[in-house]
Amino acid sequence: MFMNFWYPAETSAALGGDPIKIRIIGQDLVIFRDADGTAHCLANTCCHRGASLAGGRVLGDCLQCPYHGWQFDGDGMCRRIPSLGPNAKIPNRARVDAYPTQERYGLVFVFLGDLPEEERPPIMEIEEYEQPGWRSTLQWFEWPFNYKRSVENGIDPAHNEFVHPTHGFSGANEDYKVGPLDMRETEWGTGFFNKVLAPPLAEKRMQQESARTEAAYIDAGTGHHGVASIWTHIHPTPVMFIHQYLYEAPVDEHNTRLFLINARNFLTEPEHDERFKQRNAYVAEQDRDVLTELLPTLSPPNNITETFVASDHPIGRYREHLKDWEKRGWRIDRQAIAATRHETAYAIPSPARRVHKGWALTPVPIMTGTASS
Repeated sequence: MFMNFWYPAETSAALGGDPIKIRIIGQDLVIFRDADGTAHCLANTCCHRGASLAGGRVLGDCLQCPYHGWQFDGDGMCRRIPSLGPNAKIPNRARVDAYPTQERYGLVFVFLGDLPEEERPPIMEIEEYEQPGWRSTLQWFEWPFNYKRSVENGIDPAHNEFVHPTHGFSGANEDYKVGPLDMRETEWGTGFFNKVLAPPLAEKRMQQESARTEAAYIDAGTGHHGVASIWTHIHPTPVMFIHQYLYEAPVDEHNTRLFLINARNFLTEPEHDERFKQRNAYVAEQDRDVLTELLPTLSPPNNITETFVASDHPIGRYREHLKDWEKRGWRIDRQAIAATRHETAYAIPSPARRVHKGWALTPVPIMTGTASS
């Protein structure tokens, strides 16, 4: 799992008056809103005696620990220690890691890492969000599979024919072949566009004067942004667009939360939202059924143990990006954490650690970046 990326923590609507405990990339966090409604994210372990801060309550702009009442503001600084009495001097080490937050697209994003703002990978953009002529829906899932396996599935052009009857023909087309991929590279990801032979959408048939049920080639593209975000653009016709954006939050190596935003430029009335959400869930559950049965359950560290063909090129590029981010020192050593989990409380290092010294919680151990490519 990787630090120094933005991850979705929760929907904005779900974050209200009470703090919420979440786990992302194997570490426990707490999110809460202060008196002004601003979202904050802190390491969940109190620096005093290790209590879960999420079990406390929000008092004004601070989160109060349930064990001894220590109060931490949105920057992670302790503002009150009741046992010292009023107006007491607060020790410099009385702070916990605080992580930058942004609320966009109906989600609360948290940046889990210590990079300064100008060096952080950006959140995947949704240019059409709330733009005229577009309608968006938001839904989320939590399923028992590895997030990298999920990302690789999302950028796999060959699986649609066999996994999704709405996207392909379940192998019945004897002339089936993945066509040339128009690869697209960015600083933070790899994607591609190609033409896909697929059954027509029900909405397309509804909008035609004479319904045609034969298959047709559609323009489609998909790719990853960063370590755990996927974009997918489906154009059933030159004027009908479905753009999907999947933000994944690895809970740990074996469980993942997925937040899906589906944007469409047709049937934009709200009464159609539920039908689109049901179809999205139907397709997502087909992917889930395959991903939960993969072996090994974790994405292999190299391509040697799998037989790659031309259509697997996007997956190979994703793994190359992961190796690059590992070499930058962004990959967390989960095995080292597991070996000492009963003796050590870890925290993802926050940007404040580049400024302040002396922290109670141990920073998560990092991989050295020497794994085989």
